[in-house]
Amino acid sequence: MPRIAGQDLPDHKKVPYALRYIFGVGPKIANDIIKKTKINPDKRSNELNSEEINRIQAALDQIMIEGDLRREISDNISRLKRIHAYRGLRHMAGLPVRGQRTKSNARTKRGAKKTIGALSKEAATAKVEPAKSTK
Repeated sequence: MPRIAGQDLPDHKKVPYALRYIFGVGPKIANDIIKKTKINPDKRSNELNSEEINRIQAALDQIMIEGDLRREISDNISRLKRIHAYRGLRHMAGLPVRGQRTKSNARTKRGAKKTIGALSKEAATAKVEPAKSTK
């Protein structure tokens, strides 16, 4: 199991697909790296030798990936929050940022549905009854 950029790549996958397990590497960047390093795209990741792994690592050092990319994204979001931009306010409220509707969808961002106002008769009376004192 080769380890590149602090990420273990799966053995059984072809190299362009295995590189996508690295945060910040998608299909285009993976194919660009394969072309740049002149590695056979049909090769499996467990078939890579140390010289090929070093070439991939050198190519990945030129782009922002993993921790640096996560830090950059986090800094951008915190900057939006700090200046009270509309997108920053949406991040703070835990609502969709990019203009999606929230009346009928946005369950992923807002969480599970919470029913308000409709209580069973037993639950309503249990809430109204005062606690008994022990005098």
